[in-house]
Amino acid sequence: MNNKVKVSTEQIQEETQRFIVKVYGWMALALVITGIISYWTSLNPDIVIYLVKSEYVFIGLLILEIILVAYLVKWIMKMSSQTATLIFILYSMLNGLTLSVVFLVYTTDSIVSTFLITAGMFAVMSFYGYFTKSDLTSWGNILFMGLLGLIAASFMNFFYRNNTFSLVTNIAGVIIFTGLIAYDTQKIKNINIIGNEGTDEDKKEAIIGALSLYLDFINLFLRLLRLLGRKK
Repeated sequence: MNNKVKVSTEQIQEETQRFIVKVYGWMALALVITGIISYWTSLNPDIVIYLVKSEYVFIGLLILEIILVAYLVKWIMKMSSQTATLIFILYSMLNGLTLSVVFLVYTTDSIVSTFLITAGMFAVMSFYGYFTKSDLTSWGNILFMGLLGLIAASFMNFFYRNNTFSLVTNIAGVIIFTGLIAYDTQKIKNINIIGNEGTDEDKKEAIIGALSLYLDFINLFLRLLRLLGRKK
C-alpha cells in the first residue's frame, strides 16, 4: 500500500514562502538586537573607549564571534533548536558590542542613511535571488573566490593603510556581498525540506539561513559605510 502523500506545486511554493518569511524574521531579529546593543554601547563612552584602547579585549571578542559562527554552522544539526537560537542571539549581541565603535567614527545621520541604502539593496537582490529562474550556483564559486581574495587584501591593507587600496577593496566588497545576497537567498530557498514545517530541523534550517543573510547584510553595510559615511 502506498502511503506517500502527494504535494502540489502550489503547496510547495506556499511552504517555501513561509520558510523564507521565518528566515527573514530571524535575520530581522538579529539586526534589531545588534542595532540596540550597538547604539546602547555608543551611549556609554567608557565602554566604547575601553573596547578601543583594550586591543586584546576587542580582538578577543572578534575571535569569539568567529568561533560562535563556525560552531553554529558546523554543528547546528547536532544541537537542539534552543541551543542554536541561543548561540545566534549571543552572536548578534557580541556583534553589536564590537560594531558600536562605528558611532565614534561616523555621524549618526550617515550611519542611518547607509543602513537604509543597505536595506534597499538587500531587498532588491534578495527579491532577485528568490524569484529568478536562473541558476545562481555558478555565482557561488566566483563570489567565494572573490571573498577569499577580499579577506587577504583587507588583511594586507591592515598593515599598509593605503587609502587607494582601501577604496578598491571596499568597492570590491560591495560587489561581492551584493552578489552573495542573491546567491544565498536562492540557496536558502532550495535547502528548505518540504514536509518538515514546524519541526526542530525546520527551525534550525531557518536560523542557519538567517545567519548567512545577516552576515551578508552587515558586511555590505560596513563596506558602504566606509565609502559613503561622513566621519565626525
